Amino acid sequence: MSQPIAIDYTSALTQGGGIGRATRELIAALAAEDHQTPYLLFAAGQKYDSLPPPPGPNFTWRPARWGTEWFARLWHRARIPIPIEWWTGPLSLLHAPDFALPPVRKGTRTILTIHDLSFVRAPETSTPGLRAYLNAVVPRSVDRADHIIAVSEATRQDLVMLYGTPVDKISILHNGVDNHFRRIDDREALQAVRDRYGIGKQPYILGVGTVQPRKNYQRLVEAFYRLGCSDLNLVIAGGKGWLADPLYRRIEELKLQDRVRIIGFVDDDDLPALYSGAQVFAFPSLYEGFGIPPLEAMSCGVPVVTSRNSSLPEVVGDAALCIDPYDVDALAGALNLAINDETIRQVLIYKGYKRAWQFTWQATARRLRELYTKVLAGNG
Repeated sequence: MSQPIAIDYTSALTQGGGIGRATRELIAALAAEDHQTPYLLFAAGQKYDSLPPPPGPNFTWRPARWGTEWFARLWHRARIPIPIEWWTGPLSLLHAPDFALPPVRKGTRTILTIHDLSFVRAPETSTPGLRAYLNAVVPRSVDRADHIIAVSEATRQDLVMLYGTPVDKISILHNGVDNHFRRIDDREALQAVRDRYGIGKQPYILGVGTVQPRKNYQRLVEAFYRLGCSDLNLVIAGGKGWLADPLYRRIEELKLQDRVRIIGFVDDDDLPALYSGAQVFAFPSLYEGFGIPPLEAMSCGVPVVTSRNSSLPEVVGDAALCIDPYDVDALAGALNLAINDETIRQVLIYKGYKRAWQFTWQATARRLRELYTKVLAGNG
């Protein structure tokens, strides 16, 4: 390989959770696995002096002062084929981990990661503008890429069914769980996180993820209301996303302002204590390409209630209570069991630990290295 591999690292710098977090974790694991291959990290809207140290000695930054909106207009709306090599220099391969594939020069191999097709499967959960953009950009990017990474079998099946993508063009690389997600029992550490985010002293149900319709928080609030437990709070950790206002209105209508705490984005270092302090973790998402938070909760010894749709049964196996996310009564019943039935709690905790240990970023990084080699050899 005469030229370096470039990875578009922009989402890792601009998105606290979701794809940004997954990209950070994967590239950190890749840096720990591979000390030889030369890598370039492309970063839109950044300057050298604003960037952190690269994750390894064989990684080099390639910032571009123009931001993501500018590149989206150039590459994907106007479809002007100025190759990314104008900013990176010559490449052997480009890996785009966030749905959209930039133009490249002839001869540069390409890999595109698709996390989910929720904008097709659950279109009501995206804004019209975002949905229109993704519906235009993603199919073109999938078609142009030499190879596709799907983060689950469910996403691979969606690519085949919805876009007609050849099965042999898609590899599954599951997301992982970072090693720092472990059970915390230290009372001072648990209380410090409660104090930092204004959670209070009450026991709590926890939800983690951006406040947007796909996460189904409005039905979670309804289920929490039906539980009728005056000594229990609901804590939602996630930045405010799109179409979030109806959730806030419903909380006010149910007069739950003092018992539903939406605490915003939580620093990764605080998440293990936040998980560990919860009575149960609720993840009733309407659609997920993978779903890392249920595994993080399991790693912290917390029972999980989640949806039986999309990739989630594939991720959690038999280690969670899976329900129809549209059935509020079923969600309330599962939460009640996970909190109050001690036998079920202990079974879920035990199975959760075993399940979460099967997903590591180290294993995913090793598979990614193998895929880079395969695609560079023209076998992908």
